[in-house]
Amino acid sequence: MTTDSPLDAADEPVESSVLHAYDNGVAYLTLNRPAALNALTWPQRERVVALLNAASADPATRAVVVTATGKGFCAGADLRGAPASAGDRVAGDVARTIRLGAQRLISAVLDCEKPVIAAVNGTAAGIGAHLAFACDLVLAAESAQFIEVFVRRGLVPDGGGAYLLPRLVGPQRAKELMFFGDTVPAAEAERLGLVNRVVPDAELAGTARAWAERLAAGPTRSIVLAKQLVNASLDVDRATAFAAEATAQEINMTTADANEGVASFVERRTPKYRGL
Repeated sequence: MTTDSPLDAADEPVESSVLHAYDNGVAYLTLNRPAALNALTWPQRERVVALLNAASADPATRAVVVTATGKGFCAGADLRGAPASAGDRVAGDVARTIRLGAQRLISAVLDCEKPVIAAVNGTAAGIGAHLAFACDLVLAAESAQFIEVFVRRGLVPDGGGAYLLPRLVGPQRAKELMFFGDTVPAAEAERLGLVNRVVPDAELAGTARAWAERLAAGPTRSIVLAKQLVNASLDVDRATAFAAEATAQEINMTTADANEGVASFVERRTPKYRGL
């Protein structure tokens, strides 16, 4: 496994606060500010977005894992340096900050052209929770917990929360989570459908690796096309969804992996996918 070397950014090396490693077709993005429970700074967000975009463009990268060090997955946005009051802002500042910051981060996950797994090792609050929920698959350690913390600060949920949560748990449950801001333990999050699976803390990294390497060995383009179809399905009517499905299948049948899949079936052997 290879890891990036530090590069100065703001008050700390951004490449040490978001570790990037690659192994066996999988890119690992690790938030690494454990003392701050991995609260996200602007430079960190920019690096995560850049790494997700790079994963999309790299044929050798066939899956992505997002995780963190320490006891927190991500405690939300790091608000240090933000204007303390409305008097320090002008109209448009907040909307621009959200659009270019939190929303851009969540869009980078949703739009990544590779499957993305969240391995939630601890508290995921605010934008940290939404970062996890935006991923294609969510694994949670038993000690993990999720908090729609915005209401506790008198804020409106951002980072796509009002888009993601109703699609995961329905509008009424989403409102319950957002209105009260209660802490949701991992087991309850699994019951609600916010996460795919809860595992013992000691097994989180190994399970995430196993899932990611299984994805990386699969037909990458067909997986990504399926991701795009599912992500779009709740925003369109049936006719549009069916047309997109037919187009995706048309595109996919031009790939080497689709040909390999059919050939392996006919020849009664295990397929060897290359992500092409």
